[in-house]
Amino acid sequence: MSIRRFWPLGLATLALAAFPFAAKAADGAAPAAAAPSSVPGWQEFVDSLRTLPDRMLAKLPEPMRQDPQVRQEIARLALESLASQALGAVGADGDAPQFLPSIGQVLNIGQPNADTIYRSAAITPGGTYRITGKQGTVNLAVLAQVVPQGEAGAGSRAHLDLSELKTDANDRFDVLLSAERPQDYTGDWWQLNPAARTLMLRLVSSDWDKEVEPTLSIERVDRPIGRPRVPAAVLERRLRALPQQVDYIALMFVDHVEQLRREGFVNRFKVFDVPFGALAGQFYYEGVYDLADDEALIVESPVPAKCDYRSLILTNEIYETTDWVNNHSSLNAAQSAPDSDGKLRIVVSARDPGVRNWLDTAGYAKGIIQGRWTGCDSQPIPTVQKVKVQDVLKALPKGVATVTPEERQQILRERRRALLERSYW
Repeated sequence: MSIRRFWPLGLATLALAAFPFAAKAADGAAPAAAAPSSVPGWQEFVDSLRTLPDRMLAKLPEPMRQDPQVRQEIARLALESLASQALGAVGADGDAPQFLPSIGQVLNIGQPNADTIYRSAAITPGGTYRITGKQGTVNLAVLAQVVPQGEAGAGSRAHLDLSELKTDANDRFDVLLSAERPQDYTGDWWQLNPAARTLMLRLVSSDWDKEVEPTLSIERVDRPIGRPRVPAAVLERRLRALPQQVDYIALMFVDHVEQLRREGFVNRFKVFDVPFGALAGQFYYEGVYDLADDEALIVESPVPAKCDYRSLILTNEIYETTDWVNNHSSLNAAQSAPDSDGKLRIVVSARDPGVRNWLDTAGYAKGIIQGRWTGCDSQPIPTVQKVKVQDVLKALPKGVATVTPEERQQILRERRRALLERSYW
């Protein structure tokens, strides 16, 4: 039975157009030379996609470019970039908005945070919008206005914390978004930057099992509800914009780990000054880890007295976040307690050292360790100590929390279940 039977028609067509060898593998015969597409914009899109993996590889050092494993992971990152941007090209509409999945474990671009669900909704400049829903109980639920690069206000984003909105007896909120506040309007209102084209939603949860996700609905209220047939010119414009959008996200961070390595931040940390798009009040630090199979890093820091959120995550060498759904590769405040002396110690290694506060590199000998302090009264930069895995317990304080292999498996199963019960899609 052909595997193509199970593919959505659009994806099958795209795969055969962009990667002709797929057709040969499927039917045994090489396809005839394809004529240029009669759909305006399609040929340019396919041509750009055809060269994308090689352009991504060109940003990496020679040993990585020649590594068959890295090559396939680059192809995966290219597909993740395509999928994320194609979703917007198909579904984003400022006149009929909805919150669409943005980045995450599957759309693993831009180094998503393990605790965060990211969604985005397109808006039309000059439009008036209403967002309603239930507030929920997650650690942080924040909206941000995204202004295109080059426009006024692109470097700093306005943020709206959903927890600050008024709610009724049923925990429901109702907020109006517009460039100017309507006369005599007394409800919650958020001023829109006239240049904003996207609303980005972050839902950050520390206790995945107990915190309740908010619900959100968005509508444009300054025009009638309805979505007529989208004109060909609009569809073509979206298609022609797609190559640049895919290129931007695919090429933006692919060499970020290598750049950090060249700066000398291997097995030690530096402040990561995010140029744009950071969550308000969030402080980042990061460093490259480089470990043999029998080595471990002990990451140690004091814990701020006041802190709304903290986490530590891992990425691979091309800045994809290490799969946190199926591995013990992220930790937040609900999952990692300080030791008896008040200091937080987290062990990073490929082999389980038996301590509760462990980050699994999951087969990646090199990558990045990235930390976040959000809404904290201090932002300590941790120290790093490299030891042999067999010596980890000797290097930690007496009484450090430990787990057995059986307990680790149970923790992994519970965290996976809790994560998959969150509403990612």
